[in-house]
Amino acid sequence: MPFFSNLDDTSAVPDIVAMTPEFRDAMGPYNRAILESPSELERGQREMIAAYVSGLNGCSYCYGVHTATSAAFGIEESVFKALMSDLESAPVDEKMKPLLRLARRLTLEPAKTVQADIDAITAAGWKEKTAHDAILVICMFNFMNRMLDGHGVKGDAAIHRARADALLGRASPDEPI
Repeated sequence: MPFFSNLDDTSAVPDIVAMTPEFRDAMGPYNRAILESPSELERGQREMIAAYVSGLNGCSYCYGVHTATSAAFGIEESVFKALMSDLESAPVDEKMKPLLRLARRLTLEPAKTVQADIDAITAAGWKEKTAHDAILVICMFNFMNRMLDGHGVKGDAAIHRARADALLGRASPDEPI
């Protein structure tokens, strides 16, 4: 059950951000810039990072929404279960693993992030800008996870699918993500 009287079990991100109109107005463009702007990282790869960070944080809302969104890009839920169990043996492209290792480090031990984390990404064939793009996704989802958990919003499978549809442009583009 959410922690605020204006929220209920059907609440989602738009309900939280509506509590501060200035934040609501900034949130949609901010999220879209990070998830959809030109990048060497494809949208599905960014969704994978978002779901992985959310799984590491135990944020059921974001994990549910972004695993559902990832399905549209061909990433099955079983991949996330494997990632949560053991990144190194998960059935993920080896080129993605340095980015996911950075996601784990920056999420669980941010002060321990070192040059070698970025070097591993570029050694895997990514551009330095791609590491930057991944960091933005990682940071955004650490923020989003804390915002949702701080408000006590968890959602359920139906809400997760509805929000995934919104992210994929199947719902109103005016709503914050």
